[in-house]
Parts: sequence; structure tokens; C-alpha cells
Amino acid sequence: MLPPAEQIELPAVGVVLRRHRPADLDALHAAIEESRDHLRPFMPFADQARVDTAGFVELAQREWADGTGFNYLITDATDGEVLGGCGIHLRIGPDAAEIGYWLRDGATGRGIITAAAAALTDAGLALDGIGRMEIHCDEANVRSAAVPRRLGYRLDRIEPDAITSPGELGRMMVWITR
Repeated sequence: MLPPAEQIELPAVGVVLRRHRPADLDALHAAIEESRDHLRPFMPFADQARVDTAGFVELAQREWADGTGFNYLITDATDGEVLGGCGIHLRIGPDAAEIGYWLRDGATGRGIITAAAAALTDAGLALDGIGRMEIHCDEANVRSAAVPRRLGYRLDRIEPDAITSPGELGRMMVWITR
């Protein structure tokens, strides 16, 4: 499988999606650390230690290399500040991929995640063997659920799910491309 582009520019919202590099560890961890309260309701990694963030960066590098996942940093196009992360995850079956995303506190409300998810939808559907993209989020995460709705995904189902963060209801919404 040919991987997606290592960098995707989104000039309309002033960001660049780019593949993780080992040198990103401190900036990524700082973005998480500075946004813990903002992320905590729905992101289980919100309280992780730096060693866990390092493990994630290593995993992102490994998955990219072996073609099992494609994680990106969301960076400011002007100064390179880490604004969040997103990715294409090949963990839901042979013909589908899932998109995940998060933004640091203060970067929301600018259309960044919608633009990133649109770009990742196109990139995911261009991968060999991928015919469907999905976005999963807890039913309580109203802001996250607005993204697939804006992109024309349809709600396929709501299924029970383990609660991994304090804001969750344990009801996973599964949105799919039409």
C-alpha cells in the first residue's frame, strides 16, 4: 500500500498536517500538557506522562513505516506551533479506515478539524483497498460529532463502548462516508 502524502497543506485554515518526527516530542507533549482540562473529557491521553507521549511518537513512526496507520501533527502554517493531531487508522477492517482528531485549547472554532478531516477522508479513500471512511466519537462529544455531519458522513449506528474518559457516556457514534 502506498502511504498518503507526508505533508498536507490546508491554506484556507492556515495549517499544515505533517507526519510525526522524533524531534516533535517536546512540542507535542507541551500542547497536550497545556490543554489537559480541555482534552480530559473525551481524550484518554490527556493526562499521560512525557514517556507515554514519546511512546506514541515512536508508534506513529512505526505504523507509518509498516503501513498500518498514518498519524499527523496539525501545525500552524506560519510558525509551526503544534495545534493538535489527526490520523488515518487502519484498525476497523480490511476495506475501511477510521479518522481521529484533536485540537489544543485555543485552536478550536476555526474550521481546522473539519478541513483536516476532509483532507484525511480524501487521503484515506485514495489508499489501496479502502472503500469507506469512518469517524467514531462518544455520543456526548457534540463538537466532535459535528465534524462528520458537516462533511456529509452519515450516522450508521450507535453502539455500547467502554468509557475511557470522564465526559463519555459509553455510547459510540459511528459515522461513515456515503
